[in-house]
Amino acid sequence: MAKKEDQFKSVISHAKEYGYIFQSSEIYDGLSAVYDYAQNGVELKNNIRNYWWKAMVQLHDNIVGIDAAILMHPTTWKASGHVDAFNDPLIDNKDSKKRYRADVLVEDYAAKIEGKIEKEVKKAEKRFGENFDKEQFLATNGRVKQHQEKIDTILKRLGRSLEKEDLVDVKALIEELGIACPESGSKNWTEVKQFNLMFGTKLGASADSAMDLYLRPETAQGIFVNFLNVQKTSRLKIPFGIAQTGKAFRNEIVARQFIFRMREFEQMEMQFFVRPNTQKEWYEKWKETRLKWHLSLGMGEDNYRFHDHEKLAHYADAAADIEFKFPFGFKELEGIHSRTDFDLSQHEQFSGKKLQYFDPELKESYVPYVVETSIGLDRMFLAVFSNSLQTEILENGSSRTVLKLPAVLAPTKAAILPLVKKDGLPELAKQIEAELKWDFKIAYDEKDAVGRRYRRQDAAGTPFCITVDHQSLEDQTVTLRHRDSMEQERVAIGTLASIIKEAVDVRSWLKKME
Repeated sequence: MAKKEDQFKSVISHAKEYGYIFQSSEIYDGLSAVYDYAQNGVELKNNIRNYWWKAMVQLHDNIVGIDAAILMHPTTWKASGHVDAFNDPLIDNKDSKKRYRADVLVEDYAAKIEGKIEKEVKKAEKRFGENFDKEQFLATNGRVKQHQEKIDTILKRLGRSLEKEDLVDVKALIEELGIACPESGSKNWTEVKQFNLMFGTKLGASADSAMDLYLRPETAQGIFVNFLNVQKTSRLKIPFGIAQTGKAFRNEIVARQFIFRMREFEQMEMQFFVRPNTQKEWYEKWKETRLKWHLSLGMGEDNYRFHDHEKLAHYADAAADIEFKFPFGFKELEGIHSRTDFDLSQHEQFSGKKLQYFDPELKESYVPYVVETSIGLDRMFLAVFSNSLQTEILENGSSRTVLKLPAVLAPTKAAILPLVKKDGLPELAKQIEAELKWDFKIAYDEKDAVGRRYRRQDAAGTPFCITVDHQSLEDQTVTLRHRDSMEQERVAIGTLASIIKEAVDVRSWLKKME
């Protein structure tokens, strides 16, 4: 566990040192669980959002995008169930005075058992070498099966208790498992209570007439209330989808794990409207499609898994998470939910307006069913960043820190480095920069020895370094260095744009989904 914690600490410090993420309003000691994206962070975030938008909207002729307002009429949240049911089960430790999410305490306990399974797998891998069959080992090893059964029993019970809102049993489970406060080791717990996560605000100039509003806790409702407007103006036929990216706000009492769980965060969501009784088939299709999108980035198939929900939300008839192996274990990265006709039916009831679709093939009107894909942009950022940060031991025994970001997402695509700051090399380097920056984000660096500049760009995640030397003046060639392999090749200046484009082009990366 200590190794994982050290790995995560290095992710957080690297994100600050290389201009990816800063604590919000740090000069005033910051705000807990609120972060700012710095100069490299905003580029990476934009690139992830763009990669999602292209795959989701641009490449689908039956999916369109919107950008709905953060503030919505308060009845929206009554209809959606958020006013009455958007709660987290919280528990306080009487000795440390620390507050925790009760479900997270139990899930973390289960994750520790999962860690034991991982240890057994690693031991077996060493013992059997190339002949090791992981799937067979997981299915047949007695100790592993015992651990897995314990995890399943714990999580099923937790799911059932939360579904029935049996908070007494959630506390009983925590006590039976002997879960202690992570900070103090104390097992002296209060009762479990529900806490609503929405931020309240006011709309209006005078205190007397101001209307109570909420900052949206999700982006989905902006799509549902605009369903008819979008359908009529785009003349889309079912099945079709509406996509949106944007900020959402949750008053997380136990916000933690850096940008994994924040109070202000960004979602990338798509609501896909389908005929009733076809939702299960579309649900399976979107599960498959979304996993392919993740795998297209080449971050390792073993780092992803599906987790089917034991406890279904009040609106769902099926739900699964795509979980990613973060430095602190497998956690939810994206949710795929079959939401039935709950949302549109609720808004129809609360607004008194018909939200139905006339199906010309069936010649009937109905409230469409919805399959949702919802991914946290900040979580995706953390998945990409933490997976890419590596320390390598080189042949000469020295080490390098390298951020092996997928080239399509890297903030800066190439750095241009004149070998020395004289003899006309900076002038030629600047010419190359001026030409390339029309198509790519380019860095220019002439400070320090070229080896140190390479290391700096490796750590910042730049896929290419272009070194301009005296030979460049004679034959118009430069040294192109590849971040991941550290290989260097001599290429003509005129070919740089096409080489970089081939490596970073969204088309070639998304084609992997086909």
